[in-house]
Amino acid sequence: MKQRNKNAKLADLQRSQIAGAPWQLQTAKARFSELFRLARTEGPQLITRQNKDAVVMLPVEQFNLLVGRAHQPTGLVQFFRQSPLVGLELNLERSKDMGRDVEL
Repeated sequence: MKQRNKNAKLADLQRSQIAGAPWQLQTAKARFSELFRLARTEGPQLITRQNKDAVVMLPVEQFNLLVGRAHQPTGLVQFFRQSPLVGLELNLERSKDMGRDVEL
């Protein structure tokens, strides 16, 4: 399920959110510094290979938002405090079962 959520988030990054025209792989390799600068200043850059969408270069801040790294708790206590199950009443009582008789 977690993988499906990631894929859905990545699918939301549509061409309309990609800055400028697509880069062919050969051009991207030859002009990597420019591609890097544009990704940082103007937004995600699409790189194609054999006229097919291949990869998107985007700033790490946008990547972190997509994969949820920016909102990960820093510790176990914070994780439980941010849980959607906070306040849920759980019945943690165990039965008084003494086990079974075993003949030795």
